[in-house]
Amino acid sequence: MSKPTTATGLPDELRRRLGVSDAVVIGLGSMIGAGIFAALAPAAHAAGSGLLLGLALAAVVAYCNATSSARLAARHPASGGTYVYGRERLGEFWGYLAGWAFVVGKTASCAAMALTVGSYVWPGHAHAVAVAAVVALTAVNYAGVRKSAWLTRAIVAAVLAVLAAVVVAALTSGSTDAARLDVGSDATVGGVLQAAGLLFFAFAGYARIATLGEEVRDPERTIPRAIPLALGITLVVYAVVAIAVLMVLGPGRLADATAPLADAARAAGADWLAPVVRVGAAVAALGSLLTLILGVSRTTLAMARDRHLPHALAAVHPKFQVPHRAELAVGVLVAVIAATADVRGAIGFSSFGVLAYYAIANASAWTLTPQEGRPHRLIPVVGLVGCLVLAFALPLTSVISGAAVLAVGAAAYGIRRAMAAQRQP
Repeated sequence: MSKPTTATGLPDELRRRLGVSDAVVIGLGSMIGAGIFAALAPAAHAAGSGLLLGLALAAVVAYCNATSSARLAARHPASGGTYVYGRERLGEFWGYLAGWAFVVGKTASCAAMALTVGSYVWPGHAHAVAVAAVVALTAVNYAGVRKSAWLTRAIVAAVLAVLAAVVVAALTSGSTDAARLDVGSDATVGGVLQAAGLLFFAFAGYARIATLGEEVRDPERTIPRAIPLALGITLVVYAVVAIAVLMVLGPGRLADATAPLADAARAAGADWLAPVVRVGAAVAALGSLLTLILGVSRTTLAMARDRHLPHALAAVHPKFQVPHRAELAVGVLVAVIAATADVRGAIGFSSFGVLAYYAIANASAWTLTPQEGRPHRLIPVVGLVGCLVLAFALPLTSVISGAAVLAVGAAAYGIRRAMAAQRQP
């Protein structure tokens, strides 16, 4: 049987060539990125000494989301992630809304990661560097997902080496104080929830594995193994780094830090390490940007196949076997945003969209039957409630802007359906 093609005559199915290790590395590249360099300070500002409680809460919600996503991806191993799951399990509207939340929210996140690169590499020209980074990594993804996986592997290794150096410097210095880990002494419930929402942003990359479902070998086994592995490794890394930084800086100094890991290195007496941390942060942001563009383009591909986005974006390159038009469109849009946007606003909106996306994933997992590999009923319930609580615990401006953009997407869907109904005889 020949492969399905688009109206242009190009194939629109992707080749399965990613194994467990490749999928885990792509997930790690999405999670162990710029978030660990940037999220600790605002989380400490929100929760104080309750930072570790926020991290634990974010990890619980992330675990539920990962389990739900893994079971759904094994059942529906196609590009698109929760866009596909929501459509197949809950109905076309909910799949569309998940895809809309993902594409728009993660496009904003791409811009935020690109601006992070710019701010570390050349602060005075952050926007220009951000655009250059988007162009370069779009070209890497265009050349094929296999090359992207190997580049991501190198980036993850470099970032882990930097984080390990910071942890060792902090824990072996004479300035550490276990009393600074007095968990929750000055925390409020609202502060811990907001910190969890901010830290969840750094965990969210495990969905990148699910959105690559059409390119994974033996997805029924590979995806359920890769997602928990990537999440577990990330949680251990984040917890160790957070403990080390807290023991050196304490929650008060951490909350005020503009570059918390670099400040921790200086406080530990390792001034030589601060420039290395800056380079590591830039590399981490590049790793996140690489896999973000990869994931957004795959969801764009899936939505274009169903004509929720222009159908021309559904084409797959006959040589490189990537959704080249979707990748170019995403790259252009991200470059425009990176040239004009403010990084803080982009991150706040993206967090709300990501949590909405996973809320639909958990609702979809609830509909699985035991024969379809349904997780324990408590898992999607905790995941759904957790996503909604964390979403509305975010700063008010993020909630308002995120809800408004989701409403615009829902309205566009309704108008499209009404116009389609009018064209029918």
